[in-house]
Amino acid sequence: MNGDRVSAYLGLGSNLADPPAQLRRALAALARLPDSRLQAVSGLYRSPPMGPPDQPDYVNAVARLDTRLSPLALLDRLQAIERAQGRVRGIHWGPRTLDLDLLLHGRARMRTERLVLPHPGLHERPFVLVPLAEIAPRLVLPGGAVVAELAAACSPDAAVRFAPAPELGMLSV
Repeated sequence: MNGDRVSAYLGLGSNLADPPAQLRRALAALARLPDSRLQAVSGLYRSPPMGPPDQPDYVNAVARLDTRLSPLALLDRLQAIERAQGRVRGIHWGPRTLDLDLLLHGRARMRTERLVLPHPGLHERPFVLVPLAEIAPRLVLPGGAVVAELAAACSPDAAVRFAPAPELGMLSV
């Protein structure tokens, strides 16, 4: 547990069992995490699957959580939320009820068997960059890239916004 709160950015994705509802349930669970406060949530975006093509499109979002949880403690909580929503780890990049990725945790840099920070695909994934630019356009990523500039370079059909951000006050109920 860290003494000070840090901003952690989380990627959310689902393409099974009513994906928008899966993301709303996950956001509500994030809003209830101890020593944490859900600060911002992007709208919902549709994107093609990154893995096997014979699966439904994904629904994605990005959230900012201010937390005192360490990166690994937060990862444990994220994986518990995934399991509670029926996540089964099977096919790499295959269909799933819920995927919660820890993208950034303050300025933390780490490489363990369980967690790499910053997330290794962060700079190149439109389904992360576009919603991240909605909530943190001026965020400077490790390496110096500005989120809004990276998102602007993405193909417009790589992540298409189709629903507004869920209201934070409605999630913590």
